[in-house]
Amino acid sequence: MDEVKGSVKGPLVYLDYDQAELDAAYDQARYAANRDQLLERIAILSDEMRQRRGPPERVAYGPSEAEKLDIYRAKRAGAPVAIFVHGGAWLRGKAQDYGFPAEMFNDSGAHYVALDFVLVGDAGGSLMPMIEQVRRGVAWVCKNAQRFDGDPNRVFLTGQSSGAHLASCALIADWRAYGLPADAVKGGLLVSGMYDLKPVRLSARSRYVKFDDATEDAGSAIRHIDRINAPLIVAYGTYETPEFQRQARDFAAAVKAAGKQVELIVARNYNHFEMTESMGNPYALGGRAALRMMNLAPAGGP
Repeated sequence: MDEVKGSVKGPLVYLDYDQAELDAAYDQARYAANRDQLLERIAILSDEMRQRRGPPERVAYGPSEAEKLDIYRAKRAGAPVAIFVHGGAWLRGKAQDYGFPAEMFNDSGAHYVALDFVLVGDAGGSLMPMIEQVRRGVAWVCKNAQRFDGDPNRVFLTGQSSGAHLASCALIADWRAYGLPADAVKGGLLVSGMYDLKPVRLSARSRYVKFDDATEDAGSAIRHIDRINAPLIVAYGTYETPEFQRQARDFAAAVKAAGKQVELIVARNYNHFEMTESMGNPYALGGRAALRMMNLAPAGGP
Protein backbone atom coordinates (compact mmCIF):
# COMPACT_ATOMS: atom_id res chain seq x y z
CA MET A 1 0.00 0.00 0.00
CA ASP A 2 2.96 2.37 0.29
CA GLU A 3 2.87 3.33 -3.35
CA VAL A 4 -0.87 3.97 -3.15
CA LYS A 5 -0.61 6.06 -0.01
CA GLY A 6 2.29 8.03 -1.43
CA SER A 7 0.65 8.81 -4.76
CA VAL A 8 -1.44 11.83 -5.69
CA LYS A 9 -5.10 10.98 -5.20
CA GLY A 10 -7.04 10.77 -8.44
CA PRO A 11 -10.76 11.13 -9.19
CA LEU A 12 -13.02 9.13 -6.90
CA VAL A 13 -14.28 5.88 -8.37
CA TYR A 14 -16.19 4.34 -5.45
CA LEU A 15 -16.87 5.75 -2.00
CA ASP A 16 -13.63 7.56 -1.05
CA TYR A 17 -11.40 5.42 -3.30
CA ASP A 18 -9.62 6.57 -6.42
CA GLN A 19 -8.82 3.88 -8.99
CA ALA A 20 -5.44 2.89 -7.56
CA GLU A 21 -6.87 2.65 -4.04
CA LEU A 22 -9.87 0.60 -5.17
CA ASP A 23 -7.64 -1.77 -7.13
CA ALA A 24 -5.47 -2.26 -4.04
CA ALA A 25 -8.54 -2.81 -1.87
CA TYR A 26 -9.44 -5.85 -3.98
CA ASP A 27 -5.90 -7.22 -4.09
CA GLN A 28 -5.20 -9.21 -0.93
CA ALA A 29 -1.53 -9.61 -1.79
CA ARG A 30 -1.10 -5.89 -1.14
CA TYR A 31 -2.12 -6.47 2.49
CA ALA A 32 -0.56 -9.91 3.10
CA ALA A 33 3.14 -10.17 2.42
CA ASN A 34 3.08 -13.84 3.47
CA ARG A 35 0.46 -14.86 0.87
CA ASP A 36 2.65 -17.27 -1.10
CA GLN A 37 4.04 -18.86 2.05
CA LEU A 38 0.54 -19.51 3.42
CA LEU A 39 -0.84 -20.86 0.15
CA GLU A 40 2.08 -23.25 -0.11
CA ARG A 41 1.61 -24.24 3.51
CA ILE A 42 -2.07 -25.15 3.18
CA ALA A 43 -1.23 -27.27 0.12
CA ILE A 44 1.45 -29.04 2.16
CA LEU A 45 -0.96 -29.50 5.08
CA SER A 46 -3.45 -31.06 2.67
CA ASP A 47 -0.84 -33.47 1.28
CA GLU A 48 0.31 -34.45 4.76
CA MET A 49 -3.27 -35.06 5.86
CA ARG A 50 -3.83 -37.43 2.93
CA GLN A 51 -0.63 -39.29 3.77
CA ARG A 52 -2.06 -39.93 7.23
CA ARG A 53 -5.69 -40.56 6.26
CA GLY A 54 -5.62 -41.74 2.68
CA PRO A 55 -7.10 -40.19 -0.46
CA PRO A 56 -10.65 -38.91 -0.68
CA GLU A 57 -13.39 -40.39 -2.81
CA ARG A 58 -13.41 -38.41 -6.05
CA VAL A 59 -16.90 -38.03 -7.54
CA ALA A 60 -18.38 -36.23 -10.54
CA TYR A 61 -21.40 -34.05 -9.78
CA GLY A 62 -21.83 -32.73 -13.32
CA PRO A 63 -20.91 -33.46 -16.92
CA SER A 64 -17.78 -31.32 -17.34
CA GLU A 65 -14.26 -32.23 -16.26
CA ALA A 66 -14.28 -29.39 -13.71
CA GLU A 67 -17.42 -30.61 -11.93
CA LYS A 68 -15.94 -32.99 -9.39
CA LEU A 69 -15.66 -33.10 -5.62
CA ASP A 70 -13.57 -34.80 -2.95
CA ILE A 71 -15.32 -36.64 -0.12
CA TYR A 72 -13.43 -37.22 3.11
CA ARG A 73 -15.54 -39.53 5.23
CA ALA A 74 -16.05 -39.51 8.97
CA LYS A 75 -16.23 -42.86 10.72
CA ARG A 76 -19.66 -42.07 12.12
CA ALA A 77 -22.67 -43.14 10.04
CA GLY A 78 -25.33 -40.51 9.54
CA ALA A 79 -22.82 -37.72 10.17
CA PRO A 80 -23.44 -34.12 9.13
CA VAL A 81 -21.67 -32.82 6.04
CA ALA A 82 -19.47 -29.73 5.66
CA ILE A 83 -19.00 -28.50 2.09
CA PHE A 84 -16.06 -26.19 1.41
CA VAL A 85 -15.79 -23.78 -1.53
CA HIS A 86 -12.23 -22.63 -2.06
CA GLY A 87 -11.01 -19.16 -2.95
CA GLY A 88 -8.40 -17.89 -5.37
CA ALA A 89 -9.80 -14.65 -6.81
CA TRP A 90 -11.97 -16.86 -9.10
CA LEU A 91 -8.73 -17.46 -11.04
CA ARG A 92 -7.03 -20.34 -9.27
CA GLY A 93 -7.37 -23.06 -6.69
CA LYS A 94 -8.32 -26.73 -6.61
CA ALA A 95 -10.06 -28.96 -4.12
CA GLN A 96 -7.01 -31.10 -3.38
CA ASP A 97 -5.16 -28.09 -1.93
CA TYR A 98 -8.02 -27.46 0.49
CA GLY A 99 -8.28 -30.94 1.92
CA PHE A 100 -6.48 -29.97 5.14
CA PRO A 101 -9.66 -29.18 7.18
CA ALA A 102 -10.93 -32.75 6.60
CA GLU A 103 -8.99 -34.12 9.56
CA MET A 104 -10.64 -31.69 11.97
CA PHE A 105 -14.13 -32.30 10.59
CA ASN A 106 -13.76 -36.07 10.40
CA ASP A 107 -12.37 -36.37 13.93
CA SER A 108 -15.21 -34.16 15.21
CA GLY A 109 -17.83 -36.37 13.57
CA ALA A 110 -18.54 -34.74 10.19
CA HIS A 111 -17.91 -35.62 6.58
CA TYR A 112 -15.93 -33.03 4.62
CA VAL A 113 -16.50 -32.29 0.94
CA ALA A 114 -14.22 -30.00 -1.08
CA LEU A 115 -15.65 -28.76 -4.38
CA ASP A 116 -13.93 -28.25 -7.69
CA PHE A 117 -15.55 -26.06 -10.34
CA VAL A 118 -14.60 -24.20 -13.49
CA LEU A 119 -12.25 -21.25 -13.03
CA VAL A 120 -13.14 -17.90 -14.55
CA GLY A 121 -10.31 -18.02 -17.08
CA ASP A 122 -11.72 -21.28 -18.44
CA ALA A 123 -15.26 -19.90 -18.44
CA GLY A 124 -14.59 -17.09 -20.88
CA GLY A 125 -14.41 -14.55 -18.08
CA SER A 126 -17.92 -15.25 -16.82
CA LEU A 127 -18.74 -15.88 -13.18
CA MET A 128 -22.11 -17.43 -13.96
CA PRO A 129 -20.81 -20.94 -14.82
CA MET A 130 -18.88 -20.94 -11.54
CA ILE A 131 -21.97 -19.96 -9.56
CA GLU A 132 -24.12 -22.57 -11.28
CA GLN A 133 -21.57 -25.33 -10.82
CA VAL A 134 -21.18 -24.61 -7.11
CA ARG A 135 -24.95 -24.76 -6.77
CA ARG A 136 -25.05 -28.08 -8.62
CA GLY A 137 -22.27 -29.42 -6.43
CA VAL A 138 -24.15 -28.48 -3.27
CA ALA A 139 -27.35 -29.98 -4.66
CA TRP A 140 -25.52 -33.22 -5.48
CA VAL A 141 -24.27 -33.49 -1.90
CA CYS A 142 -27.73 -32.88 -0.48
CA LYS A 143 -29.25 -35.55 -2.75
CA ASN A 144 -26.45 -38.08 -2.33
CA ALA A 145 -25.36 -37.62 1.27
CA GLN A 146 -26.74 -41.00 2.30
CA ARG A 147 -24.53 -42.62 -0.32
CA PHE A 148 -21.48 -41.83 1.83
CA ASP A 149 -23.27 -42.22 5.19
CA GLY A 150 -24.04 -38.51 5.48
CA ASP A 151 -27.17 -36.95 6.89
CA PRO A 152 -29.02 -35.12 4.08
CA ASN A 153 -30.82 -33.06 6.70
CA ARG A 154 -27.55 -31.69 8.11
CA VAL A 155 -25.65 -30.24 5.17
CA PHE A 156 -23.68 -27.06 5.87
CA LEU A 157 -21.83 -24.77 3.47
CA THR A 158 -18.55 -22.97 4.08
CA GLY A 159 -16.42 -20.81 1.80
CA GLN A 160 -13.48 -18.43 1.97
CA SER A 161 -12.54 -15.43 -0.19
CA SER A 162 -13.98 -15.80 -3.70
CA GLY A 163 -15.23 -19.14 -2.40
CA ALA A 164 -17.28 -17.26 0.19
CA HIS A 165 -18.69 -15.18 -2.65
CA LEU A 166 -19.66 -18.34 -4.55
CA ALA A 167 -21.05 -19.91 -1.38
CA SER A 168 -23.16 -16.80 -0.75
CA CYS A 169 -24.55 -17.17 -4.28
CA ALA A 170 -25.43 -20.78 -3.45
CA LEU A 171 -27.16 -19.67 -0.26
CA ILE A 172 -29.52 -17.44 -2.27
CA ALA A 173 -30.35 -20.26 -4.72
CA ASP A 174 -33.92 -21.54 -5.02
CA TRP A 175 -33.19 -25.12 -4.05
CA ARG A 176 -36.68 -26.16 -5.09
CA ALA A 177 -35.52 -25.73 -8.70
CA TYR A 178 -32.98 -28.48 -7.95
CA GLY A 179 -35.58 -30.83 -6.51
CA LEU A 180 -34.71 -29.95 -2.92
CA PRO A 181 -36.50 -28.21 -0.05
CA ALA A 182 -35.94 -24.46 0.25
CA ASP A 183 -33.91 -25.01 3.42
CA ALA A 184 -31.72 -27.79 2.03
CA VAL A 185 -28.61 -26.09 3.42
CA LYS A 186 -28.82 -25.77 7.19
CA GLY A 187 -26.14 -23.15 7.80
CA GLY A 188 -23.50 -21.06 6.09
CA LEU A 189 -20.05 -19.89 7.19
CA LEU A 190 -18.78 -17.12 4.92
CA VAL A 191 -15.18 -16.13 5.57
CA SER A 192 -13.52 -13.11 3.96
CA GLY A 193 -15.93 -12.85 1.07
CA MET A 194 -17.54 -10.36 -1.31
CA TYR A 195 -21.28 -9.89 -1.32
CA ASP A 196 -21.75 -6.85 -3.57
CA LEU A 197 -20.08 -6.95 -6.98
CA LYS A 198 -20.55 -3.29 -7.84
CA PRO A 199 -17.18 -2.10 -6.43
CA VAL A 200 -15.48 -5.29 -7.62
CA ARG A 201 -16.70 -4.53 -11.13
CA LEU A 202 -15.08 -1.09 -10.89
CA SER A 203 -11.76 -2.56 -9.75
CA ALA A 204 -8.88 -4.15 -11.63
CA ARG A 205 -10.66 -7.50 -11.37
CA SER A 206 -12.71 -6.38 -14.38
CA ARG A 207 -9.60 -7.03 -16.46
CA TYR A 208 -10.26 -10.77 -16.24
CA VAL A 209 -13.94 -10.94 -15.27
CA LYS A 210 -16.50 -9.95 -17.88
CA PHE A 211 -18.94 -8.12 -15.65
CA ASP A 212 -22.32 -6.97 -16.91
CA ASP A 213 -25.43 -5.76 -15.13
CA ALA A 214 -26.96 -9.23 -14.97
CA THR A 215 -23.82 -10.78 -13.46
CA GLU A 216 -23.42 -7.93 -11.00
CA ASP A 217 -26.99 -8.41 -9.79
CA ALA A 218 -27.08 -12.21 -9.75
CA GLY A 219 -23.70 -12.39 -8.03
CA SER A 220 -24.48 -9.89 -5.28
CA ALA A 221 -26.00 -11.81 -2.38
CA ILE A 222 -26.65 -8.58 -0.49
CA ARG A 223 -29.34 -7.77 -3.07
CA HIS A 224 -31.17 -11.06 -2.56
CA ILE A 225 -31.24 -11.50 1.19
CA ASP A 226 -34.92 -12.47 1.04
CA ARG A 227 -33.81 -15.77 -0.55
CA ILE A 228 -31.56 -16.79 2.35
CA ASN A 229 -33.04 -19.69 4.33
CA ALA A 230 -30.12 -20.66 6.56
CA PRO A 231 -28.48 -19.10 9.61
CA LEU A 232 -25.21 -17.43 8.68
CA ILE A 233 -21.85 -16.72 10.25
CA VAL A 234 -19.88 -13.97 8.48
CA ALA A 235 -16.22 -13.51 9.39
CA TYR A 236 -13.29 -11.32 8.44
CA GLY A 237 -9.83 -10.46 9.71
CA THR A 238 -8.62 -7.04 10.78
CA TYR A 239 -5.54 -7.36 8.53
CA GLU A 240 -7.62 -7.88 5.40
CA THR A 241 -8.15 -5.12 2.87
CA PRO A 242 -10.55 -2.34 3.91
CA GLU A 243 -13.05 -3.37 1.24
CA PHE A 244 -13.20 -7.00 2.33
CA GLN A 245 -13.77 -5.81 5.89
CA ARG A 246 -16.50 -3.37 4.82
CA GLN A 247 -18.20 -5.95 2.62
CA ALA A 248 -18.48 -8.39 5.54
CA ARG A 249 -19.82 -5.74 7.92
CA ASP A 250 -22.34 -4.38 5.43
CA PHE A 251 -23.58 -7.82 4.44
CA ALA A 252 -24.01 -9.01 8.01
CA ALA A 253 -25.82 -5.77 8.92
CA ALA A 254 -28.16 -6.12 5.94
CA VAL A 255 -28.95 -9.74 6.80
CA LYS A 256 -29.68 -8.76 10.39
CA ALA A 257 -31.86 -5.82 9.30
CA ALA A 258 -33.90 -8.25 7.19
CA GLY A 259 -34.68 -10.26 10.30
CA LYS A 260 -32.48 -13.20 9.33
CA GLN A 261 -30.18 -15.04 11.73
CA VAL A 262 -26.56 -13.92 11.36
CA GLU A 263 -23.44 -13.62 13.48
CA LEU A 264 -20.51 -11.38 12.59
CA ILE A 265 -17.08 -12.50 13.79
CA VAL A 266 -14.04 -10.24 13.67
CA ALA A 267 -10.67 -11.99 13.84
CA ARG A 268 -8.13 -9.63 15.32
CA ASN A 269 -4.70 -9.60 13.64
CA TYR A 270 -5.59 -12.16 10.96
CA ASN A 271 -4.94 -11.45 7.30
CA HIS A 272 -6.88 -12.95 4.42
CA PHE A 273 -4.77 -16.07 4.00
CA GLU A 274 -4.39 -16.70 7.71
CA MET A 275 -8.19 -16.84 7.79
CA THR A 276 -8.00 -19.71 5.28
CA GLU A 277 -5.54 -21.64 7.41
CA SER A 278 -7.75 -21.17 10.48
CA MET A 279 -10.43 -23.33 8.81
CA GLY A 280 -8.52 -26.47 9.75
CA ASN A 281 -7.92 -25.65 13.42
CA PRO A 282 -10.75 -26.44 15.86
CA TYR A 283 -9.45 -23.79 18.26
CA ALA A 284 -8.86 -21.04 15.69
CA LEU A 285 -11.56 -18.74 14.40
CA GLY A 286 -12.55 -20.62 11.24
CA GLY A 287 -12.56 -24.13 12.60
CA ARG A 288 -14.22 -23.15 15.86
CA ALA A 289 -16.99 -21.29 14.01
CA ALA A 290 -17.59 -24.16 11.58
CA LEU A 291 -17.88 -26.77 14.33
CA ARG A 292 -20.17 -24.54 16.39
CA MET A 293 -22.39 -23.97 13.35
CA MET A 294 -22.74 -27.73 13.00
CA ASN A 295 -23.29 -28.23 16.75
CA LEU A 296 -20.09 -30.28 17.01
CA ALA A 297 -17.24 -30.24 19.50
CA PRO A 298 -13.54 -30.68 18.75
CA ALA A 299 -12.31 -34.25 18.95
CA GLY A 300 -11.59 -35.04 22.58
CA GLY A 301 -13.52 -31.95 23.70
CA PRO A 302 -16.56 -31.81 25.93
